[in-house]
Amino acid sequence: MKQKFCKTTILSICGFMFFGCAELTLQEQLTKNDKKINEIISQMTLEEKVKMLHGKTNMSSEGVPRLGIQEIRYTDGPFGIREEVGDRFVPLKWKTDSATYFPTGSALAATWSGELAYQYGRAMGIEGRLRGKDVILGPAMNIQRLPVGGRTYEYLSEDPHLNAILAVQYTLGSQKEGTAVCLKHYALNNQETNRGTVDVVIAERPMREIYLKAFEAAIREGGAMSVMPAYNKVNGYYGSENVHLNNEILRGEWGFKGFTVSDWGGTHSTVGAAVGGLDVQMPDNTFFGEALYNAVKNGEVAEEIVDEKVRNILRVRFAVEAVADDVANQKNPSLPEQQQIAYDVATKSIVLLKNNGNLLPVNKEKVKKIAVIGLNAELITGSGGMGAGVKTPYEITPLQGLRNRVGNDIEIVYAPAYRNFKGMFALWGAKEGEVLADSINEAVQPALLAEAKKAVNGADLVIFFGGTNKSIETEGSDRKDIMLPVSQDKIIEELAAVNPNIVTVIISGGPVDLNVVNKYSPAIVQGWWNGLEGGHALADVLLGTIAPSGKLPFTLPIKLEDSPAYALGNFPQKEGVEGDIFGTQYRPDIDGQSDLNEKKKGPTAYYSEGSLVGYRWFDTKNQPVMFPFGYGLSYVDFGYDGIKSDKTKYGKDDVVKVTFELINNGSMVADEVAQLYVRRLDSKVEWPYKELKAFERVTLQEGQTKEVTLQFPVKELSYWNEATNSWTLENGKIEILVGGSSVELPLKTQIEI
Repeated sequence: MKQKFCKTTILSICGFMFFGCAELTLQEQLTKNDKKINEIISQMTLEEKVKMLHGKTNMSSEGVPRLGIQEIRYTDGPFGIREEVGDRFVPLKWKTDSATYFPTGSALAATWSGELAYQYGRAMGIEGRLRGKDVILGPAMNIQRLPVGGRTYEYLSEDPHLNAILAVQYTLGSQKEGTAVCLKHYALNNQETNRGTVDVVIAERPMREIYLKAFEAAIREGGAMSVMPAYNKVNGYYGSENVHLNNEILRGEWGFKGFTVSDWGGTHSTVGAAVGGLDVQMPDNTFFGEALYNAVKNGEVAEEIVDEKVRNILRVRFAVEAVADDVANQKNPSLPEQQQIAYDVATKSIVLLKNNGNLLPVNKEKVKKIAVIGLNAELITGSGGMGAGVKTPYEITPLQGLRNRVGNDIEIVYAPAYRNFKGMFALWGAKEGEVLADSINEAVQPALLAEAKKAVNGADLVIFFGGTNKSIETEGSDRKDIMLPVSQDKIIEELAAVNPNIVTVIISGGPVDLNVVNKYSPAIVQGWWNGLEGGHALADVLLGTIAPSGKLPFTLPIKLEDSPAYALGNFPQKEGVEGDIFGTQYRPDIDGQSDLNEKKKGPTAYYSEGSLVGYRWFDTKNQPVMFPFGYGLSYVDFGYDGIKSDKTKYGKDDVVKVTFELINNGSMVADEVAQLYVRRLDSKVEWPYKELKAFERVTLQEGQTKEVTLQFPVKELSYWNEATNSWTLENGKIEILVGGSSVELPLKTQIEI
């Protein structure tokens, strides 16, 4: 799909880097300066070229100082510009290196809003420029395959279409403001366990249709300038030297013109990585330093390959204006505009899962005393998670947000109820005087429980804050299960015996087991790790200032073992867990030519569920769930009526347009995310029961009826034909289903392809 655009196109990025750019794709725009770049390359020595292909510092790679070409400066994202760090990621403790802490990836996905993703990317791009950064290491956009995944909170959703929309808009937004993105982690980085050695074995069709879709869209439609190969192997080859992924698909089929940069410590060979599509090794020069220089001199690697890598880097260097040292980091980049975007995303991400008896919104006429219970009400979440943290100028916790919003109108009493578990981060992550939990399943602490029971006794409403933290959900490890830590289930059971009017708010990045919570809580809210304004956003939703409108970006199973990778025995793998590749930064060193695969065999992750990931699995297997993908309640009821398609028969180049009426039957302004799924009725090809193909967030005034149109190209119905190695469109009948979640789809119509 070749996207054409010009200076007047709404999604054009011409305004900040290109001029007179008619009839070229976003990727082709990067070749605009190739003539000048080739002249520069012709003046460079081999030593200068090689210096550009590896880390200069922990977070930069070299330019061409002699020719006035500045280095490339990277920054960790994907939900905030990381503070300045030195060797081994030790913070430099500057006073001007804070940044806005935005809601994390799963929270952004819960908004189901391309518009908000664009604003989110814009804000990140603005702050990247103020901090002097050229490339944001984000968005993180892998499919959430495992409920226990350590980076579920960073990644977006379990659905490729939702991921693609958000990733494209994030990319366009950031690059519009002059900061390049680096899509990560390409590809199939769906587990943290043994992520440095695991070999993902997957068929071509599900790889293309599920796991590569968002990357392809962000390259073709978003114009992403940089890509980070993943640590893991795919079908036998590491991401940093995977010819099929990097050369044949990324550059060959998708037309990528930017540069690839390894994950930190994710390079494993010199010749293999050089011919396998890697451009920059980070953070050191083990393989792309002297070893690469010698490989060129010895004839093992053609100098033309090195030239191409330099060309790829210089294309981005010319597209992204370097920020001078005396301009960068001169003021706090977290400005009110970006903080407002963080608040807007947070408010629209909050998911109301249950509201029996209309316990929410808080009835201010009847509720005069609220007992806030649970340490997660006051834990900060901006830091932690190993490689993803933000030095935020402030962070409004849920407890603080509630207190700020209710003022003196409602009395709030607080009790922590449980202790903080920090696992491997306890040694350097504990506050002075903080008593940490001994284990993740630590028994109830009698004194803390007694205090909590006293607080809820006589309260008009109990708000229990449960969930995880960024030591439990973190890069470098996956959770053992999705049970609530430190005996939270037992605590809520004990509290319910004293006061049953419980609203449970889950603060987490990924799914948790809600069986006990569902039994004892009339109302349940998914609150996420929601950025520096998250506490205010949550308070505004709980108090009814704003109607909840978030939708789950993943399925919440009844039990972990129901999810596909567990049900099929594909995770966890039987092989033992190695030390994490990022944490240890271990490198084999045999003249830079050793393939780690020959030195250390890792486990194999079989993706035998194919395309049946997330809701596709549960629908197709008719497996009940706790809360389905796309689900989320509001304080109003929405009506769907009058579906019709613009045609009944469509050709391969057509766009399917479906129109219907959406009605706000309530008494307040509210947003609804209308979702469109397709089901093949007479296909000879194997498909999931249904798949998401379009959605739109719609704002409706009280009592308003609005006509809504959802559309998608017919080409989006194609499948990857492994026999012909190409996309193939199958003729046949398609059922269109429209509604407010993946299981509440009251409108149906049929079309024919």
